[in-house]
Amino acid sequence: MRAVLSGALLASALMVQARADDADCKRLISVVGRAAETRAPDFAEVTVGIEARGATAAAALDGASKAAAGVSTQARALGVPPADIGTAAVTLQAATRTVARPGGAVTEEPDGYRAGNLVSVRLGDMDRLGDLLRQALDAGANRIDGVSFGLRDPDGVESALQIAATRDARTRAEALADAVGAKLGPLCTLSTAGAAVPPPMARTLAAPMAAKGRRVPIEAGTIQLSSEVAATFAVTR
Repeated sequence: MRAVLSGALLASALMVQARADDADCKRLISVVGRAAETRAPDFAEVTVGIEARGATAAAALDGASKAAAGVSTQARALGVPPADIGTAAVTLQAATRTVARPGGAVTEEPDGYRAGNLVSVRLGDMDRLGDLLRQALDAGANRIDGVSFGLRDPDGVESALQIAATRDARTRAEALADAVGAKLGPLCTLSTAGAAVPPPMARTLAAPMAAKGRRVPIEAGTIQLSSEVAATFAVTR
């Protein structure tokens, strides 16, 4: 399965202008250079949710916090650095239940409290992703709000693709100049909108999840990457 990767980081727009002496740029060839690459993602980010209920606010929050701590412990046991484990959100609210009254009336009555805790884990060992999800469930998680895949060094990928696209532009310009019996001169202009390094692609896995003890199957797929540059070269006879 091919993932157009969900995350989070978009390549920023970049404009570069290079202009030769105006006398050299009277006769021009304009080309578009392209480069593309397919890569496997090198990290997965999982957001695991815990929802707990209790008669009091403290009881509900303690239940969610205990399970969240268990998820963090399981992640560290799989070799995830503490810096790649974080709390994404903590919620607490009063719960109600619907009660049907004689005569057809329906009312909402207090029913304790509901607490939630979201834990975000970034995992570099993609082969352990299924184990992480399974162990999160074993630790008390009852929601997996999303799984996204990405590249740890999108800027490096962007730079490499832009260089490759620029070289492709020159190759195309040389071929066109040769086809009309001209010689390629200096570069007059060069512009690029940045490489298309897509953000992490999220996949939502809704509760209820797989039964405890079963490995959750997840396929990361691949990431499609591309870059384009527009270049103008002078030509001489």
